[in-house]
Amino acid sequence: MNPFIGTSNFGTTNPGALVPQGMVSVVPFNVTGSVENTWDKDQRWWSTPYAWENEYFTGYSHVNLSGVGCPDLGVVLVMPTTGEITADVKEYGSRMSQQQASPGFYGNLLTKYGIRTEVTATPRVGLSKFTFPKGKSNILIDLGNGLTNETGATVKIVSSTEIEGQRMTGTFCYNDGTERPVYFVARFSQAAEAMGVWKKMPPMDAESVWSATSGAYKYYSDY
Repeated sequence: MNPFIGTSNFGTTNPGALVPQGMVSVVPFNVTGSVENTWDKDQRWWSTPYAWENEYFTGYSHVNLSGVGCPDLGVVLVMPTTGEITADVKEYGSRMSQQQASPGFYGNLLTKYGIRTEVTATPRVGLSKFTFPKGKSNILIDLGNGLTNETGATVKIVSSTEIEGQRMTGTFCYNDGTERPVYFVARFSQAAEAMGVWKKMPPMDAESVWSATSGAYKYYSDY
């Protein structure tokens, strides 16, 4: 079986890790953030978080559909990086190489950072292994980006090894115009030295005179 079949030429499958009838699927997300990509989710009707032709990777999404004709889900993105942190998807993304996929497994190499990523899934849990080079390493959880463009999320830092939260999503093909939350818990094998949250502030007109964060990212340090 070749999990990359159907991921090119407007195919709507993805090579992510999942089990039959599982609640999660861990899928490489590479359809936004760079003009280097062939396809961008916001430039046409795009219904999958992955395209074989694209190389700019911005994380693993954990709630996805495969083989469907409408964009939906593609949320709770997890991205490993190194060095100083940026919250801009156009800056923290990386080209990927050495892709491997088999039933229940996907892996690649993030060439910008020298990080090897490997993911798999159980019926209810996605599992990720990131092998970092020596130095400062980071794990970003992006609740702003997704396959579609609904907004709204919350996050709670439970401890240095656990966070929980939710991300709003739309309905399939926007049939009834409502949004629904996807809830998640993320646990880490090593304690973080520091944690924080970024929020992209909306652009302001008159108020921008008093605000240094108009249209920018605002950082909250909670741990």
